[in-house]
Amino acid sequence: MMRFLVIAVVVSVLCRWIAGRWPWDFLKPKPTRAQQVFRARKLLGVSSQASHAQILEAHKRLVRQVHPDMGGTNAQVHEANAARDTLIDNLPDTARQP
Repeated sequence: MMRFLVIAVVVSVLCRWIAGRWPWDFLKPKPTRAQQVFRARKLLGVSSQASHAQILEAHKRLVRQVHPDMGGTNAQVHEANAARDTLIDNLPDTARQP
């Protein structure tokens, strides 16, 4: 039994080292579009009726806070950019600006 536990731990650590994810992370379902939109709204702090301009303003505000020059990380800036893109892509065609 102890041998099995040691092997399981070694395999888990190798998986994390090679793939960058724990083995049980591969079992999680991918987020749906609605979940992505919800997370993006929560991250940017905008309502479901936010306009294009409101989304851009919230994005600028967030990027000023998480920019690497202000103590943030590149990953946080990329997450903010992805949230902005998700919300803009989710806007109705009449609310989009070129």
